Amino acid sequence: MRKYFGTDGIRRIANTELSPSLVYRVAKAGAYALSKHTNNVPTILIGRDTRISGTLIESAMTAGFLSYGANVKSLGVIPTPGVAYLTKKLKADASVVISASHNTYEFNGVKYFSNKGMKIPDEIEEEIEEIMDSDKLDDFTAVNDKIGVSEVRTDLLDEYVYFFRKNFEEEFENFELKDFVVAIDTANGATYSVADKVFTALGIKHYIMNNTPNGVNINENCGSTHLDMLKKYVVENNCNLGIAYDGDGDRCLAIDENGNEIDGDILLAIISNYMKEKGTLKNNTIVATVMSNLGLKKYAEANGLNLIQTKVGDRYVLEEMLKNDYNIGGEQSGHIIFLDYNPTGDGILTSLMLIRVMLEKQKSASELAKIIQIYPQILVNAKVSSDKKDNYKDDPEILQEIQNLEKEFSGNGRVLIRPSGTEPLIRVMIEGEDQNYIKEKAENLAKLIEQKLK
Repeated sequence: MRKYFGTDGIRRIANTELSPSLVYRVAKAGAYALSKHTNNVPTILIGRDTRISGTLIESAMTAGFLSYGANVKSLGVIPTPGVAYLTKKLKADASVVISASHNTYEFNGVKYFSNKGMKIPDEIEEEIEEIMDSDKLDDFTAVNDKIGVSEVRTDLLDEYVYFFRKNFEEEFENFELKDFVVAIDTANGATYSVADKVFTALGIKHYIMNNTPNGVNINENCGSTHLDMLKKYVVENNCNLGIAYDGDGDRCLAIDENGNEIDGDILLAIISNYMKEKGTLKNNTIVATVMSNLGLKKYAEANGLNLIQTKVGDRYVLEEMLKNDYNIGGEQSGHIIFLDYNPTGDGILTSLMLIRVMLEKQKSASELAKIIQIYPQILVNAKVSSDKKDNYKDDPEILQEIQNLEKEFSGNGRVLIRPSGTEPLIRVMIEGEDQNYIKEKAENLAKLIEQKLK
């Protein structure tokens, strides 16, 4: 198990667990691992969200990069996908995003991107960890005129705005936008400024909420993890659509005109169906994770599409997409990748793709969502001994109970068992048509697992 990196970079309580000294080491080791094959002086981009600890972590990160001899361009507050896009556009050697995504403000994190604008693979993260805790780190110290220099380039946010104009402006000019209104919840996060710029540039009428970050209100009862405020606003103000981003702007969930949630699985269904009709869906395939709803599988089967499922984590979705030339994939959480545009999830891009379908087809969000039936899902955690998390695979009584449930569902339900990567827990997820019934079954199975694997 890796010591520092989790499924989405390093994420910890800022200034204690994620201390400046740790960040400095992560930066110096990362600069080496990501630029050791370049002959030129490496350039690394840094972007962050609106957390109060962001400038503290950025200062330590910058110091580590400069100490190695890398030059730094500081982008300021910018969504994660904006950093990924600019990394490719500017041909930078690497980039880093300082964010804890949907977590509360006291957390912060570090996510690395390669020169291709993609999250780095597990093996590079492991190499960085190895260097961090070795004597090698002192060998990578620049001296004299080899020390790196940094510059503030917050103006590059406009390049990210132009990315959306380039891809949507001409098309949206042909749509009837007069009576189309969108409510946008930026979660007091990284999209708080740029979302308004993009929607204004495209001529889409919009209301912005939760766009006054103060360093501690990011994701606070708002954004993609807290939808109640947006649901209420959409209905009360007769909006055509509600859009909610997360703290770093790589996720998008939507709310239809009736106040109902449109999650990542529904977005994947709506947009993949549109792409199929347009002939732009590569290899007739959607990529999702094992946590995607059974309804997505049923939708794919009914519409002649292939559904490939990976382990949980957008990096694994992307790996599958790159390996087999697929161009749409994502997670139920609203982290959706459109590989024809950007190699990471992009909340603003996802919302514009949905709006494009609505305007072109002249259909409401609720009408479009009917393409997929979402099955109720229940998730229950079973507390087990850390050293026994994988033993359920060898327990005949647990396996028999899982087999009995799946046989009972006859294809209209599903059981998924997943050990936690960080906690002494086994996650029991059951899907089916009757919520009360599957809740009872999930709780019973979790109790059985706890009894057997204490």
